[in-house]
Amino acid sequence: MPAATTRTDLLEVAEKEFAKLEKLLTTVSPDIAMQLDEDDTSIKDIVGHRAHWIDLFLGWYSDGQAGHEVAFPAPGYKWNDLKRYNADLRSAQADLGWTEALELLEDNHAKLMGFIDTHNDDELYGGPMQGGNNKWTTGRWAEAAGPSHYRSAAKYIRARLRTLNASPR
Repeated sequence: MPAATTRTDLLEVAEKEFAKLEKLLTTVSPDIAMQLDEDDTSIKDIVGHRAHWIDLFLGWYSDGQAGHEVAFPAPGYKWNDLKRYNADLRSAQADLGWTEALELLEDNHAKLMGFIDTHNDDELYGGPMQGGNNKWTTGRWAEAAGPSHYRSAAKYIRARLRTLNASPR
C-alpha cells in the first residue's frame, strides 16, 4: 500500500486502519489479551505499544518544531536498541490493564487525528519533518505512528488468535 501524500488521504487511511483494528479488538477477551507469547508479549502489550508510539511521534514533532534535538526513538535509545526499548516499555506498562490499554489507544488515536486535522498538506508533506534527521515528511512519520502501526498490530493479533485458537467473544 503506497504511503499517503495528502492530509485527506492520511485522515482516510488512519480512520480506515483504526476502524479495522478496533473491530478486531472487540473480539479479544481480557484473558486472551493478557496471555504472553513466546517473546513474553501479550496482545495488551501490542495495544499499549501502539498507543505509546503515537505519543512518541507527537513528542518528536513538538521537539523538532521547538528547535530541540529530537531523540529517536527516545532519550537513551538508538534505532538499533528497539528490542531493548520495547522490552523496557512492556515493563513500564506492566500494570496497564486491558481496558486501560484500549482506552489509551483510543485516546492517542484521537490525538493523532486531531494533529492531522489541524495541519495542512504543506505542513504534513511539504518537506522533511523538522528534527527528523531524514527525508521523511511529517505526514509520513504520522502514518508510521498510526495507520502503519495499526496494520501491524492487527496482523499480530490475528496470528496470535489463530495460535491460541481463540474464538471471538
